[in-house]
Amino acid sequence: MPRYLGTPDIPADDSERIGVLLVNSGTPDSARVRDIRRFLGRLLGDPRVVELPRWLWLPILHGIILPLRPLRSARKYREMLSAGRSPLRELSGSLRADLEQALESQADTPIAVAAGMLYSSPSVRRALHDLIERGARRLLVVPLFPQYCGVTTGAVIDEVGRVLGALRVAPEVRFVTDYHDDAGYIEALRASIAAHWAANGRTGHLLLSWHGIPSAYCDKGDPYHKRCHATAQLLADALGLHDGEWSVAFQSRFGGGRWLRPYTGEVLESLPARGVHTATVACPGFAIDCLETLQEIEVEDRARFLRAGGTRLDYVPALNARPVHVQALAQLVAAHTRGWAGRAVTRPGAFPRVVSLG
Repeated sequence: MPRYLGTPDIPADDSERIGVLLVNSGTPDSARVRDIRRFLGRLLGDPRVVELPRWLWLPILHGIILPLRPLRSARKYREMLSAGRSPLRELSGSLRADLEQALESQADTPIAVAAGMLYSSPSVRRALHDLIERGARRLLVVPLFPQYCGVTTGAVIDEVGRVLGALRVAPEVRFVTDYHDDAGYIEALRASIAAHWAANGRTGHLLLSWHGIPSAYCDKGDPYHKRCHATAQLLADALGLHDGEWSVAFQSRFGGGRWLRPYTGEVLESLPARGVHTATVACPGFAIDCLETLQEIEVEDRARFLRAGGTRLDYVPALNARPVHVQALAQLVAAHTRGWAGRAVTRPGAFPRVVSLG
């Protein structure tokens, strides 16, 4: 028999909302080694992230990687989490608040927005419970990963399913599993890069860098690689770029094995030898800035580019909580919740109310 954990408190009044859940991977609670170890343990312990058999992988993870890797990562996190601030957590909170405000002003039905993290706080479970306690009876889950990938979007689906499976009364649910070619998203990316060039001057090359995954995942059918290239082409077309003025690469490789190529660092190192001494890097797959963008691109890869003979490397920040991003997500939510507004919702233990749909 399943063990249900009950349902979060339901408002005593008749307030009913559409709930929107934004989900990202997460970040350590602090730059302390123990917090980094806890975060990495959750991330790398997810079978979606590392597909090796558990009997093989878990001893390696807990016996070798977690005792050593957090020590090497602590310095990077200390630099990024300066003054105790977490860019990913804070920017996610700003995006949540601004999106809720935008949706409340545009939608006929009240909408509540929450943000949850897969491997850190605030958890997906807490965010879901908050939405239900605020009256959400219909739920739209928006993984902040525009290009579908089993490692990311698949992990969100798994976690939301686990949380809802423990509730006695669960809301109706829809998922935005992919928006790699969404017109609003492409326009937000175009506008952010164009604004950066207008303010700082255009460089000789645009490199679009994506988080890498093992090539074997795509060999088995994951569409991530194709989705990244499709987004890149749409964005290059929107910016009016020609072949040779832009390229695609993949970053954040972990461990051995074959990962999606070419690698971002290697591409940047090769550009000066080809006569390209100024470059712009944008990371369209990262909705919010994090260690992989603020440390890996802005610090480490910039240094590699300059050592190779480059003279200027610009990083265009992620869309974060910019108005163009908020508006793009608001349009996405509106499209995926179409048909929900004005529908009758039965409160647990109550008779359905008659609502005119005409």
